[in-house]
Amino acid sequence: MSPTLRSHTPQRLLAAAAISMLAFCGTAQAATLDQIRQSGTVRIAVANEIPYGYMDLKGQARGAGPDVAAQIMKDLGVKKIEWVTTSFDALIPGLQADRYDMVAAEMAILPQRCQQVLFSEPNSSYGEGLLVPKGNPKHLTSYESLAKANDKVAIMAGADQLEMMHALGVPDSSIVTISNNADAISAVTTGRADAYAATGLTVAQLASKNGKVESAKPFTDPVIQGTPARSWGGFAFSKNSSDLRDAVNTELAKFKKTPGWSRIMIGYGFTDNDGRQSMAKTTEQLCSK
Repeated sequence: MSPTLRSHTPQRLLAAAAISMLAFCGTAQAATLDQIRQSGTVRIAVANEIPYGYMDLKGQARGAGPDVAAQIMKDLGVKKIEWVTTSFDALIPGLQADRYDMVAAEMAILPQRCQQVLFSEPNSSYGEGLLVPKGNPKHLTSYESLAKANDKVAIMAGADQLEMMHALGVPDSSIVTISNNADAISAVTTGRADAYAATGLTVAQLASKNGKVESAKPFTDPVIQGTPARSWGGFAFSKNSSDLRDAVNTELAKFKKTPGWSRIMIGYGFTDNDGRQSMAKTTEQLCSK
């Protein structure tokens, strides 16, 4: 708008514009638990990562995160879930922009992420893996082995495997970034990367889809600063959604004591040890380590 036109704008239009802008900003704020209950709808995001959180061919949300989240919302009296699909590296920015109220992607609880969003207590725990070409021609059996060679390793954008690689001394020149898990098989089979680093469950799922790739075996979990690497996944919320996070924590603690929770996790490939490990750490510990 030009200065001349702006100088003739009636005061009432400026006031109306200000009110409209305030209303718009208000709708961008994360909904409170009371607002979600009153509306009966909660917005939950996934990153299409099997078996953690994804949409199936019928458009239904599936995975360890969505199945548990659905039960928790039912227990909280929330009748409808609007599922949002986005890339993994867009999950946290989406929460910060209040595009959804919660993330159910079993995102690993890490100190740097805790500075950006709120996490529930852990819902899951899982180890690492490598997807390699059939026959594993480079004989890759650990993340550490990648630091000793010039092999290329693919990593999904935003995934915590990047921090693991850096901690182990894998140079950036050896790292290939892909946008999602769906690109992993192509990256490995075309030679763009010699391996794809992801959680053991993700690698096993990908290996089951294509006979040209397999899970690296034997595989040794990386040891970071003297501790074997294991991730703890939880639900994520924006920084101003502590009431929703606290309510989810209350119901999650109850649900994890039931056979229903165990059936969900085992159904998606988590082991009994994964289940026990999910209760071995608190979010406070994970955020401060």
